[in-house]
Amino acid sequence: MRVDIDNMEVTVIIVMLLSLSEATNIGDMSARSKNRGKGSMWWGIAKAGEPNNLSPLSPGVPYLDSSAYYGTLRRKQRRLARENPGLLDAIAKGAKMAINECQFQFRNQRWNCSTRNFLRGKNLFGKIVDRGCRETSFIYAITSAAVTHAIARACSEGTIDTCNCDTHYKGRPQVFANGNNAAAVANVRDFEWGGCSDNIGFGFDVSREFVDTGERGKSLREKINLHNNEAGRWHVQSQMRQECKCHGMSGSCTVKTCWMRLPSFRVIGDLLKDRFDGASHVTASNGGNGRNNNKGHSNRLKHPRMNSIMSNSIHAKRENRRKLHKYNFQLKPFNPEHKPPGVKDLVYYEMSPGFCEKNPKLGIQGTHGRHCNDTSMGVEGCDIMCCGRGYRTQEIVVVERCNCTFHWCCEVKCDICRTRKTIHTCV
Repeated sequence: MRVDIDNMEVTVIIVMLLSLSEATNIGDMSARSKNRGKGSMWWGIAKAGEPNNLSPLSPGVPYLDSSAYYGTLRRKQRRLARENPGLLDAIAKGAKMAINECQFQFRNQRWNCSTRNFLRGKNLFGKIVDRGCRETSFIYAITSAAVTHAIARACSEGTIDTCNCDTHYKGRPQVFANGNNAAAVANVRDFEWGGCSDNIGFGFDVSREFVDTGERGKSLREKINLHNNEAGRWHVQSQMRQECKCHGMSGSCTVKTCWMRLPSFRVIGDLLKDRFDGASHVTASNGGNGRNNNKGHSNRLKHPRMNSIMSNSIHAKRENRRKLHKYNFQLKPFNPEHKPPGVKDLVYYEMSPGFCEKNPKLGIQGTHGRHCNDTSMGVEGCDIMCCGRGYRTQEIVVVERCNCTFHWCCEVKCDICRTRKTIHTCV
């Protein structure tokens, strides 16, 4: 039997098949995008300053600065970067801080927050972020917190043109030793506000505008992303601390000037790691007013200039405004007997995958070849790290400099020391 099909029919069939394939691919991409949320593409800016692996995009450029990632940002993020010179560099610094802190906090666990040099920074933390698990919640919280911290600190260092030191405290009255201004007969002041405070108000609000862009809060995943972003920011703000300096003759403290300053980011990382360990398992709320609760971006500043985001007046009535713009949706605990998560809690809705074996689909490297501690009963111990597969023990000789001394002028001389160390590696 012979079937005659002319060229026109063949062409039509091919076009139909291609269209069907393209539609299927677009549907898959749309589903993945919906599951993951759209606010994480900016993470790639953490690779700014590293050797350029984006040669198809920037041929001949050995190293990329933060502006090279301008095209990967969403429209609102580009506008914020354009209106605030220096902001993009601060965000790049924050993204790098987030990666370093994440890898420090999980250095001894099966999942060690590994990153890969994906094109344009997509899936920088691997495809684990496609899952709404504990690890993803920590990634969103730590990146949001790091951006808040970096922007607040950059303002006080003068590297962002549109902000500077926080002047919110300077307008407050001087504080007297007995805490009562009316009793200032002896004119003995405990301290007065001065110095250069980190601008947490600007950092908090701009981080909201930049990091939360693309997360509409319509799906459970996007609500969770927004909640974890907000939790990271609140942890940074809550750690503002007072620092003081004494002024006076012969070391006396006649006048003490104080300002507000953020601690090192390690403090924030430790707090978020504690929240990770006690993260809340949540599910979609079935409340009757769900439509109103889905306004995930009701916190956004509709007109940044009108809200003084470009000036220090952003701090006026700061706490009231943040409460007003707080996300309106409520996340329901998976276990009805548990209390709803608080503003500083990390939340997740999927169980974590296994990290013992390599899983290319999720970008999991497994624990084969990882170092472990054979004397520890914790997560870094060989029994847990190696997932019961066993481990290999070997002795190595480590060569390093030691007994270094400074010789005038100007040379440092060291001995070469060789030490034997025993290492344990998961099979």
